[in-house]
Amino acid sequence: MKQLVIVYVVICYFGTCLAMGQVAPDCSNAVPICSNTPINGGTLGYGIDDFGGETKSGCLEKTLDSGVIESNSAWYRFRTGASGKLGFNIGIDPNEDWDFALYKASHCGALGTPIRCNFYDNREKNSFLGVGENPTAPKVNVQYEAWLEVQPGEDYYLLVNNFSNINSGFSIQFTGNIFVTNPYNALDCSIVSNLLGPPISACENENVVLDATTQNAISYAWYKDVGSGYFLIPSENLATLPVSEAAYYRVGVFVPPQNTIISDVQVGFFPAPTSNFVTSESMCLDQGYMDLNKKDQEALGGQSPEKVLITYHTSSADAYEGKNALDKNHQLQAGEQTIYIRATAAQNPTCIEASQNFKINAYQPYVVDFPLEIFLCEGEPTVVIGDTSPNLDYDYQWNTGAQTSSILVSEAGKYSVVIRDKLGLGVCDASIVVAVYSSMPPSISEVLIDELKDLNTITIIMGSKGDFEYQLNDGPYQENNVFYGVLPGEHRVTVNDLNGCGAITETVIVVGYFKFFSPNGDGINDSWSIQGISNLTEPLVSIFDRYGKLLKQITQNNKGWDGTYNGLSMPADDYWFSLSFVDRDGNRIMAKYINNHFALKR
Repeated sequence: MKQLVIVYVVICYFGTCLAMGQVAPDCSNAVPICSNTPINGGTLGYGIDDFGGETKSGCLEKTLDSGVIESNSAWYRFRTGASGKLGFNIGIDPNEDWDFALYKASHCGALGTPIRCNFYDNREKNSFLGVGENPTAPKVNVQYEAWLEVQPGEDYYLLVNNFSNINSGFSIQFTGNIFVTNPYNALDCSIVSNLLGPPISACENENVVLDATTQNAISYAWYKDVGSGYFLIPSENLATLPVSEAAYYRVGVFVPPQNTIISDVQVGFFPAPTSNFVTSESMCLDQGYMDLNKKDQEALGGQSPEKVLITYHTSSADAYEGKNALDKNHQLQAGEQTIYIRATAAQNPTCIEASQNFKINAYQPYVVDFPLEIFLCEGEPTVVIGDTSPNLDYDYQWNTGAQTSSILVSEAGKYSVVIRDKLGLGVCDASIVVAVYSSMPPSISEVLIDELKDLNTITIIMGSKGDFEYQLNDGPYQENNVFYGVLPGEHRVTVNDLNGCGAITETVIVVGYFKFFSPNGDGINDSWSIQGISNLTEPLVSIFDRYGKLLKQITQNNKGWDGTYNGLSMPADDYWFSLSFVDRDGNRIMAKYINNHFALKR
């Protein structure tokens, strides 16, 4: 149920009851109900017709057996003493048919239309009907009406009616959060006018003293009724009477000259709950929450969860006072926390026991601070995986059989390690998988250059697979393998392997040349040369035939090759060239990544 507390105001259920006399068949004699008043009984007949011949009152209709709205009725009245949500459960034999109507009225002559009413036959054989929520059935239940939202000082009359004429008795249990905020004055007891006060609902271990002190009284006589009528209690003639047995009690107060005051009161005792020893818990903080419901059975120790309610608190004071109950889905806190237990009698919320507690130890989970993906680079025989700075509070067990915090592996694959704390609790054991991948160092296979212009685009083509980043000269690294706005001349390209398998830096020459030329004297492509070498230091272009014979060498001062060797015209064919220059360190080197092939056409 949604409500945190159910206040059971009942002495017995479906059996012989001390409160069988707590029934009034007529509205004018409605039994007053207040906090902790036990209410139960059975009905037989309806007394007078409280509806003056009317055929209908709300959902209630005239019955065939009685000829009036009431058939076997019991009337009660109560006054609210606080504000909040209020409801009640009428407990019945599931084989019987009971109805009710609730009137918001200050006297029987102005009942009006009931504000809550239920006339549904009990074909589903429910054990309860009422206002609020059925404690044993689904939330949607045709024999339950909506909660009441009440304010202090409101008067109500309740009619309980037996329609089936089969009468095993009933009980009334008040519910709602009004009893959480105001457990002792949710219902106003001032409506009970009696020297000994309203009926008393006490715990088995509680001392109950009845007080009939009356001014000018000269003597007192006490009587007790346990079901067979009142009898005199010998030797009890004081103004007060200690009681320890559930019964009806009567006092006769003799006041001179001839005045005698008679007052009765019902006293009921409820079983006192106990909270039993509960074992402490060790948990891992990354579990987030602990389900406190799982500790209920330990705390109950065999007591029925329907008769004893268990709540949990962060202090002993809160447990005794019933304040700040923890959510059963309790959020874990790092370290040790003491949880205090309160056991409350469901039939009487004043009967409590709060002597037990247990501890929750929430341990910090193991923090993985080593890579879970490692790359084994080509040319490296082994790589280290795992925790290279071991935590001495933990043991390590690899699937390879190793028990060290880190291991050397020589093959790609997945390796698992179980890390356990040395306390042996096992609550924060971690099972971790490390994946090892093979990776090759970077290599450049080709550099593509657009037709030479003032600002050029070059594309780096890799000769190996992997995850790389690229840098031109001293610029920033980039993910893209294309550089834009590159000047002609000498440049440095660096490719870095993101998997940790090294980097490579190469000199790239940005130049341009014709793929063919035709030295036929028409003034178009009559010679062949390389553009952009003027940006190089001491460039030298060497031209060869297909057999590797050197035909011509061109410097930046030459106009190019005219297709002759020793004054003789060379045939139409493919020719090759190489380009060398002096680098920044003064060394003559050969330019890489230039497609050194062109054609002579005639």
